[in-house]
Amino acid sequence: MMLIDPFSEYTFMQRALVGSLTVCLGSVPVGVFMTLRQMSLTGDAIAHAILPGAAIAYLVSGVSLIGITIGGLAAGLLVVALSGWVARSTHLKEDTSLAAFYLISLALGVLILSLKHSNLDLFHVLFGNILALDNAALLLLASICSISLILLAFLYRPLVIECVDPLFLRRSGIASALAHYGFLVLMVVNLVAGFHALGTLMAISIMILPAAAARFWVKTLDNTLIVSVLFSFSGCYVGLLSSYYLDLPAGPAIVLSVGTIYIISLLIGLEGGYVKKSISSRHLKA
Repeated sequence: MMLIDPFSEYTFMQRALVGSLTVCLGSVPVGVFMTLRQMSLTGDAIAHAILPGAAIAYLVSGVSLIGITIGGLAAGLLVVALSGWVARSTHLKEDTSLAAFYLISLALGVLILSLKHSNLDLFHVLFGNILALDNAALLLLASICSISLILLAFLYRPLVIECVDPLFLRRSGIASALAHYGFLVLMVVNLVAGFHALGTLMAISIMILPAAAARFWVKTLDNTLIVSVLFSFSGCYVGLLSSYYLDLPAGPAIVLSVGTIYIISLLIGLEGGYVKKSISSRHLKA
């Protein structure tokens, strides 16, 4: 069958599917809390900040999976720490300082790769190469996913409270700082995982788009987590099939598939979709 043959016949397609689903399982729940906490653009900034760390690690250790991962983590955590320090020590807000550092980081990463004339394809760095995942990469993604889910389970209660009543959590003392900075670490970890699969420019997409789409269909947080993961799984599957049969880059095909789910949800979603809101408005006017 056309829906199964690519994954039954080709190992690289199997690895791409397993890798993309693993990334989704770890990162999409984090993306749900990013949308609830209005941190989607913050995640995008951190995703760009990963690039110089990965570039420096590549120059030092070559195409080393562990080296690039450590470099990306270090760069992301450094930018988060610096932006937090600037926000506490100056009059700038955290989002402004984060934006400044991410712009510097992105330019620095591209400059490092360009000046050294490395063999590392910049296109693959920016947009990923999910079809090239090997067993070592899958093991790394599975490890990151497991760590992410464990940390999220630990932070789940304070994160929910912060989404509902952030003032109450701030007054509770250390729990507020733990939730905030712990969540930033979660974002960095999952963005590094997404970097390996989808590249630095699109790692954030698989976190935000399914979460945003799910909010047009369900109300409760638990259901949003479930539906968003299912949407991301569907987008990865359809995207990989599209890339195989239409000869498209796999990463962008996955993101466009998930983006299509978002557009459809935006239009016909049962919870605030455009069509339903239009019908409700006409009914009230009548």
